[in-house]
Amino acid sequence: MRILISGASIAGPVLAYWLTRYGFSVTVVEKAAELRKTGGHAVDLFKPSMRISEQMGVLPRIQESATGTERLTVHTGRRTTTIELAKIFTAVSDHHVEVMRDDLSEIYYDAGRDEVEYLFGDSIASISPDGRVEFTHGAARDFDLVVGADGLRSNVRRLVFGEVDEHFLGGYFAVISVPKGCAVDGDSIAYMAAGRAASVYTAPHLDDARLVFLFRAEQPLDYHHRDTARQRDMVRHAFAGLAPEVDRWLAELDRTAVFYFDTITQLQLDTWSRGRVTLVGDAGYCPGPAVGGSTSLAVVGAYTLAGELATAGGDHTIAFPAYERAMADAVRDSRAFAVRAAKTIVPSSTLGVLALTQGARLLNILPDGVARSVAKRNSRGLRVHDSMTVADYSAVTPLPG
Repeated sequence: MRILISGASIAGPVLAYWLTRYGFSVTVVEKAAELRKTGGHAVDLFKPSMRISEQMGVLPRIQESATGTERLTVHTGRRTTTIELAKIFTAVSDHHVEVMRDDLSEIYYDAGRDEVEYLFGDSIASISPDGRVEFTHGAARDFDLVVGADGLRSNVRRLVFGEVDEHFLGGYFAVISVPKGCAVDGDSIAYMAAGRAASVYTAPHLDDARLVFLFRAEQPLDYHHRDTARQRDMVRHAFAGLAPEVDRWLAELDRTAVFYFDTITQLQLDTWSRGRVTLVGDAGYCPGPAVGGSTSLAVVGAYTLAGELATAGGDHTIAFPAYERAMADAVRDSRAFAVRAAKTIVPSSTLGVLALTQGARLLNILPDGVARSVAKRNSRGLRVHDSMTVADYSAVTPLPG
């Protein structure tokens, strides 16, 4: 049975790995000419996605690639708060790692690359109801199923579902690459005020550092997604005068070779499947970039989709609805968490900034057991991404060869 996956970032390679394990023939098409190395930001894996990674045999490599950030020092005017991140993560997760997105993508890609056909430098132009796929560059081919794992701006979703409204969560974020000397291994330095926060960090294995800018906006701003000059100006305008150090960081906007900018928005599709096509990860249910645990959700979604397809013997009329039912609670809870987090991570008022830093400081000084107990009282709050239920597909019989 032939399955085409669009996208080779996180969900795509994870899905491809598990589908080949179950006996499916898998092709992944990726628009980029090679595996993307965009200088992206750090992402979090929580317990369910860590377990899936362990089953894939890649957990040791993921842990070796961890950023190793131990402390976060937050400057809010004249007040400075230092937070031991290990304490925070122990409270919100029983098994967690922070890793650079590019590193994680490469690790998942390497895990299954020998059994998967990868088509780089191409994209899907059209999909017919019977599975005929026209490519932008390559010859047309027939597939039994097509999966969009191509992110928030999914091409597959656009082709099959048309234009879908995104729910604006009130903010924007940007990530740029800067000289490694701007940061210190193990430390993240942040400056925060009402409606805006800027931070810098690095990792021992990186040859650069990453600057992250998050800022609030009451209404969506007017800009084109390809107009990077306009986007850089928006970042300058939002952060000018926050602190002398941040002003020095802003000067890097003119020198950086890597610049990523996006809106913090959420998809609220009621279904992710139509005919022979389904969506996974941000393409179908992005809870919100930078606020909703979308990386862990993508890993769990990919694993679940593969497991349900194998359980149904490849019958998508059974597998796709089962996949959506299995993921419904996790997606709903992640969406709700992201809405709250978008307001909390970058508070809109000075009082909110104080409450955030003091709350983190309080959690930081509590004994580990007490902090964990407090967090566990609400599995849909701080521990929402650690509490996702994942089915066991270990007994599923692979398709006959």
